[in-house]
Amino acid sequence: MSKILIRGAKVLGGEPQDVLIDGETIAETGTGIEAGDATVIEAAGQILLPGLVDLHTHLREPGREDSETVLTGTKAAAVGGYTAVHAMANTFPVADTAGVVEQVWRLGKESGYCDVQPVGAVTVGLEGKQLAELGAMHDSAAGVKVFSDDGKCVDDAVIMRRALEYVKAFDGVVAQHAQEPRLTEGAQMNEGVVSAELGLGGWPAVAEESIIARDVLLAAHVGSRVHICHLSTAGSVEIVRWAKSKGWNVTAEVTPHHLLLTDELVRTYNPVYKVNPPLRTEADVMALREALADGTIDCVATDHAPHPHEDKDCEWAAAAMGMVGLETALSVVQQTMVETGLLDWAGVADRMSARPAAIGRLEGHGRPVSAGEPANLTLVDPSYRGAVDPAGFASRSRNTPYEGRELPGRVTHTFLRGRATVVDGKLA
Repeated sequence: MSKILIRGAKVLGGEPQDVLIDGETIAETGTGIEAGDATVIEAAGQILLPGLVDLHTHLREPGREDSETVLTGTKAAAVGGYTAVHAMANTFPVADTAGVVEQVWRLGKESGYCDVQPVGAVTVGLEGKQLAELGAMHDSAAGVKVFSDDGKCVDDAVIMRRALEYVKAFDGVVAQHAQEPRLTEGAQMNEGVVSAELGLGGWPAVAEESIIARDVLLAAHVGSRVHICHLSTAGSVEIVRWAKSKGWNVTAEVTPHHLLLTDELVRTYNPVYKVNPPLRTEADVMALREALADGTIDCVATDHAPHPHEDKDCEWAAAAMGMVGLETALSVVQQTMVETGLLDWAGVADRMSARPAAIGRLEGHGRPVSAGEPANLTLVDPSYRGAVDPAGFASRSRNTPYEGRELPGRVTHTFLRGRATVVDGKLA
């Protein structure tokens, strides 16, 4: 590998510095570094961050390659500034055995655009009845540390307790999709004023909050780690804040779309806004932003959920739930958190790289931008403004809620262990 000199970038938004990459590592940081035989990237005005890490990505392979593959999903991740993603288990077949998680892990290695860390299912077939091969998945080549039935809730308290007890043995974590199924039967959107006016089945906040309350208590009882996926309500924030005040090992994530969009958009009946958990109220959005800023919510996770055209281009009730998010996540966080003064760029690095890497126990990612560290880096032009055009996405799917919306910021370069995966905003 040749040397690369990033000249004049604001590291974590601080004073301009030069960063010299030599091979797979950062060789030197400072000012006035001599280029020598290095390729020079003039980065004045740009922000240099550690490569982003996503705890919650749906890559769909195996089984739904019509919506995404490991290759197309990791290309989308690289364009969005990510150097590592955690691939959720709700594939076909489900990633509930060592064989399937190793398949996904190897596909990630072959893609070369970012590291892929498979997430193992908690229960066999995501059916919530029998624990999956948690130990075998952890001991496999994939080294699984995060387990989730995402898309479905582990609603049986005994099964959830057993899972928490099991993963404790190897410092694993259970990532819970908090949704009490009996409270959300037939639900189509957030339960509230808008659902009442539209006559759509309501999805009450308590369906999420009741599961989170139960699971933080279980985690405390067992002495294990629980992570709350895509937290979406103000009440959920308060429960997590209370659990953390007790010193319990609880972490939580929020999606970019829950930081920006509200259930008012459902008035359009456009299924692009149909997502699980549903878009909530303006009050919920503001509570989520404040909780991300104060650290109650640990990190931003995309819940990148690609769907083919036909699964979204239909009437609301029949449409699939989910949105693509990898290529727009950093822009949404810039708009909702940085430009509102709630987070600085160092805070963004913490919430989108360091903390998700720590929760997933992912080595080599979320590290400081300093000499001797792996050269997993993202260079961002924060002054860029542009309308979102899904036609240009690297993802195989186009179900973005931001089409035509102007968002700030653009990833210009992404480096995976010193190798450029994105150059001047385009895949290398």
